Amino acid sequence: MQVTETLSEGLKRGFTITIPAADLKTKQDARLKEVAASLKLPGFRPGKVPVSIARQRYGEGVRAEVLEQAVSEALRTTLDERGLRPAGQPQVDLVSGQEDADKDLEFKVETEILPDITVPDLSDLSLTRLKATASDEAIDKIVADIAKRQRTFETLEEDRPAVKGDVVSVDFVGKRDGVPFDGGTAEDVNVEIGGEGFIPGFAEQIEGMKPGEEKVITVTFPENYGAEELAGKEATFDIKVRELKKAVDAPIDDELAKKLGFETLEQLRDLVRKQVEGEYDQLSRLRIKRELLDALAAKTDFPAPEGMVDAEFNQIWQRVDADRKAGELDDEDKDKDEETLRSDYRKIAERRVKLGLLLAEIGRKNAITVTQDELARAMRAEAMRYQGQEQQVFQFFQNNPQAIESLRGPIFENKVVDYLIELAKVEDKEVTPEELSDIPPADI
Repeated sequence: MQVTETLSEGLKRGFTITIPAADLKTKQDARLKEVAASLKLPGFRPGKVPVSIARQRYGEGVRAEVLEQAVSEALRTTLDERGLRPAGQPQVDLVSGQEDADKDLEFKVETEILPDITVPDLSDLSLTRLKATASDEAIDKIVADIAKRQRTFETLEEDRPAVKGDVVSVDFVGKRDGVPFDGGTAEDVNVEIGGEGFIPGFAEQIEGMKPGEEKVITVTFPENYGAEELAGKEATFDIKVRELKKAVDAPIDDELAKKLGFETLEQLRDLVRKQVEGEYDQLSRLRIKRELLDALAAKTDFPAPEGMVDAEFNQIWQRVDADRKAGELDDEDKDKDEETLRSDYRKIAERRVKLGLLLAEIGRKNAITVTQDELARAMRAEAMRYQGQEQQVFQFFQNNPQAIESLRGPIFENKVVDYLIELAKVEDKEVTPEELSDIPPADI
């Protein structure tokens, strides 16, 4: 095999590789012998089919298989001998020899390689872990909201129009251009005057109606409404009021807890407290991870492969561009033009690639791996997100190894992050829940 380097520019490498025709013929003959030995044809004993017949029937397929294998092996050997690790799938172009078995096989290859990554000195790594405690007032508010969702409705016999705070039972038919639309018809629906949960302007136009009255109202669906065919569109609703009601909140006591499957109110409060503090712990983890990544980003001094940055940027930009066109950009991005947005998010993509490579190198040097048990737990957690379809989710993972690999990356990253947090000097700092939730924008 002959290898000539044709490109060495930054992280880009190019080679022209020639494999002698004689070597390919040897490999092809050996493979044809294997094929002949496995054939079962009428008139021949098992394992006694002549190689000439195997060549006649399967020669072209075997040659294609041998060429593909030879190119793969030659490329791997070329990179290994030079200590190069490809950053993506190398681009291979066959030049000659693929059609003529008497000619040497020549092909060109270009690839980006991973940079040399030196793990920076982490002995001075210092982090702050923000912690918040769930106050009794916060628990009281959540429990009160739970009680509100358990409220009942009592019919009012008063002959008066509906006012704010009342609940009105209505039938309605939604129409677009005079034609009822799917999902727009319902009966005996409770609508709270001044409450939330309906299209803006819906409940407001029912205020002042009495039981038995009918009315046609006009509303405009929000731009971000879930049904695309209705988003931003105007529609009418034929309204008929059935009853006037008042909401009666459930008393906050042991009986409320028992309705929800607990023995006492204190048990319910304990569960609420654990859930709230669990959310605080997740926010705390997010904040210290952000601080760690910022510290690592400041220590990276190697170039990022352009192909990896392009792929990361394209993935980010799909979401950003969709949000931009829908008018849903974050406040800090709303006034930026497309060119500025692209520049900013490309910097973010480059940062992510560099951090990913650095974390991978730290994990490799410290023998951090993802176990099969960890992958299995991740698959179970993913399956639990799809109640009633758990078996189909497991089947999907079994049939798609790449889907399993998509779970490996986040697990690996979190294990490396845990390792680095353990390594760092960490100071715990008590803050308010509001301070904990005030996550700053990612550094570019």
